[in-house]
Amino acid sequence: MAVIKQQDFIDSIADALQFISYYHPLDFVQAMTQAYEREESPAAKDAMAQILINSRMSAEGHRPLCQDTGIVTCFVKIGMQVQWQAEMTVQEMVDEGTRRAYLNPDNPLRLSILADPAGSRKNTRDNTPAVVHVEMVKGDQVEVHIAAKGGGSENKSKLAMLDPSDSVVDWVLKTVPTMGAGWCPPGMLGIGIGGTAEKAALMAKEALMESIDIQELQARGPANGEEALRLELFDKINRLGIGAQGLGGLTTVLDVKIKSAPTHAVAKPIAMIPNCAATRHIHFTLDGSGPAQLTPPAPCPPGLRSPGKGPSRRAGCSLMASARRRSPPGRWGRPCCSRARYLQGAMQPTSASAICWPAASPCRMAWTSTDASSTTWARWIRCATKWWVLPAPPPPPGWTSSAR
Repeated sequence: MAVIKQQDFIDSIADALQFISYYHPLDFVQAMTQAYEREESPAAKDAMAQILINSRMSAEGHRPLCQDTGIVTCFVKIGMQVQWQAEMTVQEMVDEGTRRAYLNPDNPLRLSILADPAGSRKNTRDNTPAVVHVEMVKGDQVEVHIAAKGGGSENKSKLAMLDPSDSVVDWVLKTVPTMGAGWCPPGMLGIGIGGTAEKAALMAKEALMESIDIQELQARGPANGEEALRLELFDKINRLGIGAQGLGGLTTVLDVKIKSAPTHAVAKPIAMIPNCAATRHIHFTLDGSGPAQLTPPAPCPPGLRSPGKGPSRRAGCSLMASARRRSPPGRWGRPCCSRARYLQGAMQPTSASAICWPAASPCRMAWTSTDASSTTWARWIRCATKWWVLPAPPPPPGWTSSAR
C-alpha cells in the first residue's frame, strides 16, 4: 500500500508546472523539426524555425515558452489502495502547487485566472483555482497528467451534437478553417467522440495529454477504425493549407488524437480542442517514495543541436549553428525584442518571446548571402551575447539596415 504525503504531491505539482513552462515535450520538438525539414513554404518554414529557436532559448534560460502561461488542467488517477497522509483535498493540493509554481520568484509566471467570470472578473493573483479531474482506478499509485493550457488555443475549442448519420471527417474539415490561426498552429488536435456533451469535451482535452506518435502509426498502419480515422484526418487537415501560424504550407497539425466512448442511440456528440505551438504538459506517477523526479530533455536533443565543433557535430546536428560571439558579415537589422517591430516593419513577432530570450535583451537580425550570386541566404539572429543562424529566404523587399 502506497502512502502519498501531502508535501510530496504539492511539490510534484509545483515542480511540474515550472518544468513545462520552459521545456517542450521532446516528442513535440522532434515532430516540429521533421515538419520544418519537409516544409516547402518559406514563410511557414521560417515560423517553425522561430518556434524551435524559442524552444531552445526557453530551455537554456528557464524562461516561459510563451507569455500566456495558461490555465492549469490536471487529471489525477488515484489507485484504490492508495493511502493519503494529507489534510488537504486533492483540489486544494493541486491549487497549492499551482500557487507556488506561478509565484516562484526565480521564474514568475503570468497570472491569468479571473474569478467571477460573468461579473467583476477579478484576477485571483495566484493563477488558482486549477481545473482538476479525479478518477479512482485500480492499483496503489497516483498518476498525474498536468498541463498549462493557453487561452488562445482554448478559445478555439468546438463542440457539436451531430446526428448519428453525420460524418465526423466532414464536420472536422468544415470546422478547422473556422478556427483560423488564433490557436497558433502547428500543434495537436484532441477529438472526443461519444458519451454526452461534457464527456466528449473531457475526452478531447485528455487526448491532448498523449505523446505525438502519428509517424509510428503511419509506418505500421492502423489496427482499428479509430486509428484509421486519425490518419485520414491528419492527412486531410494538413491538405487544407492553413500551415504554421496560418502562413500556408504543408503542416497545420503535428498529430490528431481521438478518444471515444459509447453514446446514446440518437446522438453523436463531438468535441475538438487544439493545442498550440506552446504545448505544455507532463505525466508523472507517485508511489509513496517521494516527490516526482522530472528529467529535463537532453542538452542537445534532435532538432535543437548545434552544428558547431565537438560531440554535437559528430552527432549529426542540424538546423541551428552554435553560439557565436562575433558580428556576422552583412548588415544589422532593427531591434526585435519586447514589443518592438523588426525587419523594418515588414513582419511582426507572434509573441514577445517568439524570437528573443530574455525579453529585455538587445536582439538584432541580419542576413548574409552564402554564395556569390546572392541566391542562397542565411538569417542571423542575435539575442544577448549569442548569434544563431538558420537557412532563410532573402530579406523582404525594402529592408534596409540600421547600422550602429
